[in-house]
Amino acid sequence: MASLLHQIQHQSVTIDAPLPLDSGQSLPSVTIAWQSYGALNADKSNALLVCHALTGDQYVASDHPATGKPGWWARMVGPGKPIDTDRFYVICANVLGSCMGSSGPATPDPATGAPLGMDFPVITIGDMVRAQAMLLDHLGIARLHAVVGGSMGGMQALAWAAHYPERLVSAVVIASAARHSAQNIAFHEVGRQAIMADPDWQDGQYYGSARSPAKGLAVARMAAHITYLSEEGLTEKFGRRLQARDIKSFGFDADFQIESYLRHQGLAFTDRFDANAYLYITRAMDYFDLAEPHDGQLAGAFARSNEVRFTLVSFDTDWLYPTAESRRIVQALQSVGAAASFVELSAPFGHDSFLLDVPALDRLVAGALQSGAA
Repeated sequence: MASLLHQIQHQSVTIDAPLPLDSGQSLPSVTIAWQSYGALNADKSNALLVCHALTGDQYVASDHPATGKPGWWARMVGPGKPIDTDRFYVICANVLGSCMGSSGPATPDPATGAPLGMDFPVITIGDMVRAQAMLLDHLGIARLHAVVGGSMGGMQALAWAAHYPERLVSAVVIASAARHSAQNIAFHEVGRQAIMADPDWQDGQYYGSARSPAKGLAVARMAAHITYLSEEGLTEKFGRRLQARDIKSFGFDADFQIESYLRHQGLAFTDRFDANAYLYITRAMDYFDLAEPHDGQLAGAFARSNEVRFTLVSFDTDWLYPTAESRRIVQALQSVGAAASFVELSAPFGHDSFLLDVPALDRLVAGALQSGAA
């Protein structure tokens, strides 16, 4: 499926200017795939950037070209919706390192024409945001009404506020954190090892091959998907109920509904994502720590962000990015005098709550975007 993914044509722009990376390397040019919704007003003051999560893409409110499924946040973005495309010009860019058209491991090497694979440099959340800034420069947009994101998208929103505070009015950060914890890194490492242990990974050079590490990628997705859910939600939805049988098999088929569900999630994921991209993006998330360059003081990251208006949202069942992480960000923002509002919402869905039907979240996002809207 990886080869099919990279045959899809996306709306994209190639910017022939070097992109310096946090690793010390640089990309000689960068391709950014993106989608837009709504219309840009005359003074370009109504632009809004939606940042996607680890396995998301630019198809925030339109059907996915590989799966045909509705956009991952179609319930949030559109005419009359909380992120109202009748009022805002909404941009969503595929992150650097991903597999839906932006520069990443599948990008051809200019010298050989073969996909770079693991020769693509390791990237960071900061690098993703720099690439997005290059896209906005290309579009002639100097300042954003807001940057909005959940999970890894929230990390990007925080990085925007830290690195480019003069370029945004507000930031909406949902179910996110200013750093990746040891537990987060541990789950990602399990996923990466599953991919690299798959014999079909071929040291990352499986492009154009009849074999790709689909099994390893599926296992990585299964492990990660558990972290997106909550014990309460799993118990309510699946419990210990058996899958399509009345008695246990006393074997290793999917006896339980939860086993069948995870296997389905893993296999479906391989139809729309690339294993190497998963390696690179999870690594970028693991490296994310806004406080690290400031002697571990998070307030230092936001020293220039006191003119940005922040809205932070967490969920009480999210154990991947628990409420304490949002509170830590709020305390740092308040210490530099930034306007920051914070709400913990109750929802049974765990980390995935930001993607699911939580009406209170809709109201909060709509409210956060009201002030100064075009």
